[in-house]
Amino acid sequence: MSNKVLFITDKYEKLNLKKDTSILMIEEAIKKKLSVFQCEINDLSIKSDDIYASCRNIVSIEANHTNEIYEEDLNLVDFKYCFMRKDPPVDENYINALHLLGLAENKGAVIHNRPGAIKEFNEKIFAVHFPEFIPDTLVSSKISEIKKFYSSHKEIIIKPLDGMGGTSIFKINDLNTESLNIIKDLTNSEETQIICQEFIEDIYEGDFRILIINGKPFQKTLARVPQSGSFKGNLAAGGKGIAKDITSVQQKIAEKIAPVLVKNGISLAGIDVIGKYLTEINITSPTCAREIFEQTKINPISEYFEGL
Repeated sequence: MSNKVLFITDKYEKLNLKKDTSILMIEEAIKKKLSVFQCEINDLSIKSDDIYASCRNIVSIEANHTNEIYEEDLNLVDFKYCFMRKDPPVDENYINALHLLGLAENKGAVIHNRPGAIKEFNEKIFAVHFPEFIPDTLVSSKISEIKKFYSSHKEIIIKPLDGMGGTSIFKINDLNTESLNIIKDLTNSEETQIICQEFIEDIYEGDFRILIINGKPFQKTLARVPQSGSFKGNLAAGGKGIAKDITSVQQKIAEKIAPVLVKNGISLAGIDVIGKYLTEINITSPTCAREIFEQTKINPISEYFEGL
């Protein structure tokens, strides 16, 4: 059996060596004596009816960040595993890549997470499959509906369906001209659905990332705590990450979601929990594994590879 693995990521040179979970995965693969290759979604192609990646061999994390390296075309079926780790937005190019990966899967390629699952489950909407755990939620493009939702709560969070890292997330606590303009812009003048949720005060205690690895909730979580008066816990938005033991509430939520993930070929997911509420289920490129490992010395990615 092949010992080659492929990581499909954003531009390799822009991945953060110290924080990126994809880099931790690559390091773990190298440690396990796997032959590691990397490409971007635009490096995928169909030749005849086979799917190829124009990819480069990663022999050393530091070296490959600084040196030009050779590329070669490899058939995706020739890899032991392919890991789809491209960050959102899940735009037209992303969807086209998933179509190609779906064809490769039909040919026998092993792809984590399954491209069909990424196509089917929007990360912001996926949580709605578990209504018993989510805060009051509205998905709509209509400003009149959003106004009505606001009037029920007086404090809401609005965000796009394809965002990540805390970008374009707004707290609305006054329907003034400024906030109405934000809603208008975010909905593209009522052409684009957005997600609205009641504001959860527990955010100031942390937006918890719980990793679900091969159908099992990981024992350590990362509380992403807002800083400097912000309501955003996302690390990319300035939140501080604090590793903690998983709580019984978080364990219950994760155990309910895990079988659905396994059924749909999602081997690595990151769910977000604020207080007792599930807010997102991240399956494109779940992160926070590096921070958990550094603080607890327990490596989620090592456990991930052991379960593949």
